[in-house]
Amino acid sequence: MTTEQLKARIEAVLFTTGKALQIEEIAEILNIEPEIAEDAMLELIMDYSSRDGALEIDDEDGYILQVREEYSDIVEKLCPVDLKPAVLKTLTVIALKEPIRQTYLKELRGANAYEHVKQLLDMGMITRHKDKNGRSFNIKTTPKFAEYFKLKGDAKTLAKILEIDKGIADDDNPTAELEE
Repeated sequence: MTTEQLKARIEAVLFTTGKALQIEEIAEILNIEPEIAEDAMLELIMDYSSRDGALEIDDEDGYILQVREEYSDIVEKLCPVDLKPAVLKTLTVIALKEPIRQTYLKELRGANAYEHVKQLLDMGMITRHKDKNGRSFNIKTTPKFAEYFKLKGDAKTLAKILEIDKGIADDDNPTAELEE
């Protein structure tokens, strides 16, 4: 397989998955050595950066094919992400109290929080990992959340800037109430 063919296969993987992948994941999908995948990926990144196209490969949290920021307005018009008010409120609680235990989120937002979490996971706005006891999940926002809302910095920093940090629970005080 030529380098050009390998780059085309990597491009197809990035286009199809639509999420950030580590080089090891790409190598596994293509059944090649990670070193070979990495060399071809670097060439592919150079190809994208040397042309004036609307797409780029970002490598901040893995490799992802995405629209360049200067064209994001077009994508937003064509593919808006609509959040229902209840889901948006759940996402707000997650962002302000992250990392937050899913059981605590349910206490704050009710039983519908489980469906909201599923929807937000599917949209890539949050991640969920088992806590150290394995009894609940810890939930956090993702870079996609920050990108969608055009945020710089983490949610707690933003909350302090906006002077709404009084309701943010400390990690050792999980029962703190959100101010309405």
